[in-house]
Amino acid sequence: MTLARRNILNWLLCAAVVALSCFCVVAVGETTESPEKAIPQSRPGERRAPPATQTVERIEDVVFGTGGGRELRLDIIRLKEPAKSPMPVVVWVHGGAWLGGSRKGGPATILAGQGYFVASVEYRLSQEAKFPAQVEDCKCAIRHLRAHAKKYNIDPDRIGCWGLSAGGHLVALLGTSGGVKELEGKGGWQDQSSRVQAVCDWFGPTDFPKMGGSHNDINSPECQLIGGSYTEKADVVRAANPITHVTADDPPFLIMHGENDNTVPIGQSELLDEALKKAGVEVTFVRVKNAGHGFGGAGTEPSREEIQKQIIAFFDKHLKRGE
Repeated sequence: MTLARRNILNWLLCAAVVALSCFCVVAVGETTESPEKAIPQSRPGERRAPPATQTVERIEDVVFGTGGGRELRLDIIRLKEPAKSPMPVVVWVHGGAWLGGSRKGGPATILAGQGYFVASVEYRLSQEAKFPAQVEDCKCAIRHLRAHAKKYNIDPDRIGCWGLSAGGHLVALLGTSGGVKELEGKGGWQDQSSRVQAVCDWFGPTDFPKMGGSHNDINSPECQLIGGSYTEKADVVRAANPITHVTADDPPFLIMHGENDNTVPIGQSELLDEALKKAGVEVTFVRVKNAGHGFGGAGTEPSREEIQKQIIAFFDKHLKRGE
């Protein structure tokens, strides 16, 4: 097995482990509905979502736009009891090396129990479409939410995003590329803004050519995403790097990265942290000791529980202002 292929498998495995472990955290202390009521029958080969709880509901397969001639879908996770005022929003973007993964998972579910409207979005994978399709789809989802703010009872001025690994790359790009017309796409709701007001980036790539090693291989996830080598696709890779678009008006960032990450080097988050600070953007960078990709490892510091608290506090600070 080549190093590049091994790296791809590591990306996909870590995305799956993080999603599964976070489901376990969410389920503690909650009674679930019967699976038949909570989860509609999945399409062949599609991953099932976790069951809803007594207080949280999941609305699946909401069409939010189009990409490549097909419909794009998201899942909504929110409190069952109707909110008395418009809710803040967090958009979850899954990982998986831009080659796999599913919107059916992810730790952002914990935020629904805190009064957030969570939207877990799909995006076209690199086998189906090359960059910028992935970020175009994510931006389309945000525009859809703004266009339907009254219907969903959400606040269009309080939208954050959170993603891990490849999803971390995409949410970082959402944060730095607000107003970059070339990355908007034409999936729908073009009269709406795709800007976000807060970004939580879990160990996402930020400057592809500086990752080094097997990431420079033509078969790497990064090169598969852009459709060629960094030399051949210099303009594309530049547009794909979140660090390219950093400006002073970017939203606050919370960046978290394991110090022992052998899949996405922690230097990628260091570069983004430095660029954001240089531009005057509010950024908090948490280095997770003894943690690999997906925060795996014994004796991580901060612990997963503390990481969860920090994320909730971050979104509360920036999306629940005045509450």
